[in-house]
Amino acid sequence: MAQSFYITTPIYYVNDVPHIGHAYTTIAADVLARFRRLQGDDVFFLTGLDEHGQKVQQAAAKASIAPQAHCDHLTPQFQDLWEKLGITNNGFIRTTDQQHQTIVKRFLQSLYDKDLIYQAEYTGWYCTFDERFWTEKDVEAGICPDCKRPVEQLSESNYFFRMGQFQDRLKAHIHDHPEFIRPISRRNEVLGFLEKPLEDLSISRPKSRLSWGIELPFDSDYVTYVWFDALTNYFSALDYLPSVPSTTRYWPATTHLVGKDILTTHAVYWSTMLMALELPLPQTIFAHGWWTVNGEKMSKSRGNVVDPNVIIDTFGIDSFRYFLLREVPFGQDGDFSQEALIGRNNSDLANGLGNLLSRTVTLIQRFANGTIPARVTSTEDDLDRELEAAAETLLQTTLPHHLHPERIEFNRTLEGIWGLVQLGNQYIDKTAPWALAKDSTKQERLHTVLYNAAETLRFLCLANAAFMPATAQTMNEQLGLGLDFSHPLLSQNIDWGTLGIGTTVQKGQPLFPRIDASILNKESKLETQGLKTDGQESNKDSKEEENKHQEGSTIEDQISIEDFMKVQLKVAKVLAAERVPKSNKLLKLQVDIGTEQRQIVAGIGKKYDPEQLIGQTIVIVANLKPAKLMGVESQGMVLAAGIKEVEGLLTLSEAVAAGVKVK
Repeated sequence: MAQSFYITTPIYYVNDVPHIGHAYTTIAADVLARFRRLQGDDVFFLTGLDEHGQKVQQAAAKASIAPQAHCDHLTPQFQDLWEKLGITNNGFIRTTDQQHQTIVKRFLQSLYDKDLIYQAEYTGWYCTFDERFWTEKDVEAGICPDCKRPVEQLSESNYFFRMGQFQDRLKAHIHDHPEFIRPISRRNEVLGFLEKPLEDLSISRPKSRLSWGIELPFDSDYVTYVWFDALTNYFSALDYLPSVPSTTRYWPATTHLVGKDILTTHAVYWSTMLMALELPLPQTIFAHGWWTVNGEKMSKSRGNVVDPNVIIDTFGIDSFRYFLLREVPFGQDGDFSQEALIGRNNSDLANGLGNLLSRTVTLIQRFANGTIPARVTSTEDDLDRELEAAAETLLQTTLPHHLHPERIEFNRTLEGIWGLVQLGNQYIDKTAPWALAKDSTKQERLHTVLYNAAETLRFLCLANAAFMPATAQTMNEQLGLGLDFSHPLLSQNIDWGTLGIGTTVQKGQPLFPRIDASILNKESKLETQGLKTDGQESNKDSKEEENKHQEGSTIEDQISIEDFMKVQLKVAKVLAAERVPKSNKLLKLQVDIGTEQRQIVAGIGKKYDPEQLIGQTIVIVANLKPAKLMGVESQGMVLAAGIKEVEGLLTLSEAVAAGVKVK
């Protein structure tokens, strides 16, 4: 049965330059909206712009234009970027919309009539950048505790919302609804904030200081505080952006996606406003982390603000979308670098998914006359059954589990998808269809292998449709699937073995360009020359694929036996394991190497939990110079397999004593 699904991004400041943070939140919302549409749900996806406030007024005055003209001039930079990124928002709200302003005034009047808004004198430290007052205890050395800019002391009469009287009710709601604030760490932050007395909220600014805002309906000398105006957008948009008013259809919101810096305004200000207005609270407020750039905070002064337009023009839309959602768990901070994006593009996309599609289509064209052959189930074995089970689990369990609004684990979803990508490539390697083609008695098995490889890609096409829509469409066309992604394709279980027999495949351009990292110049700006394709080596044709397996890959960067003998590899037994604080990747291991115990820090925390490793017999580099990782000394290196991510530890299948050398 279809359910309503209402998802929002924050409304962004109109005079900001769109950067990676804006793109991150909006892409995340788009993936969830696309996925829920594929499931058959009734989706409304809202984004937009916050166009009032002192910063907008000052920027317009500096440009010698009216504030509205300033907003009208800047709005397209966001709208154009969302179109470029393939964002499928149903509504785009601007807080200068007259319909929005009418609803804000209605809310203000309602609270005023309930005696929940009152006028009082106030003296405090005011931050123009954040457009908020701070108390004496918050400010040190005249600096805003949030943006670190100078504050000024102001004394003026303002209107206040009796926010404090809703403190206990809000705390109870958070305790009774564990899904309300996610992830759990952010929920705990808000509860910690609410341990202190909750003060009333100033919700007005005198026109003598700020004229660019929505006038208070009960006092024409004041405009409303920008946050009261901005937060109301989530409700007001439903009243006038759809073809018919839809507040009863979509409210309460399913998910508000916000950055962690504006969690308090949403979890506390917005929630208490809704309580005062006697409106239901959103089901989930999910606060994600920040992006740094090469380990540094993004800022205009450092000149390291990432322009999504440049990244898209260089790498393509889907490579960018994939990187942002795969690189770090949603909710944690992440670091952006062009080198890391290139690594993901080349290993996961070009060598993984692009390779699987290209080689499958090539093999079908060469050995099945370019059409999907019929499978013969009597020829199938455990390899086939493993592939089928993994594909069905992906669509039926992995995606709905990790993309649930209370969970939102994009990186785990993509890990699951790429687990099937890897399994598909391994399936082709192990079944070796080029060898089957040489044996006339194995043609049924050959056709079964080709069918199952194509069927795997059909499941991957559906799984990737929300994350990388352009890629899914390309796969759809090359495989001749005829899928219409505007339909609820995932509203029912997708059964393995229903791929159309006789469908014509058509090899096209590679899914992803393989990028040579050497094209990064000393300013770390990408150039486009020197691109390789994901079909350059393994996707030439099936004959070269056969030769590669017969003769082996070319060995590069050869070393002498003398060089190799300098490395001391030893068997070690893991005695204890724990996570390194503030890292989701590093584990601190205590290992026995026979003659002594060592401490080793290993980047395997995304693949293994600490308790999984205790008692394991592993292999380490024993003569590596000690180094510190996140302040923790490591006295060796654990050997593991994988390119970008750890896929498995090097362990021993037989009992070998700790300290034995590995030859």
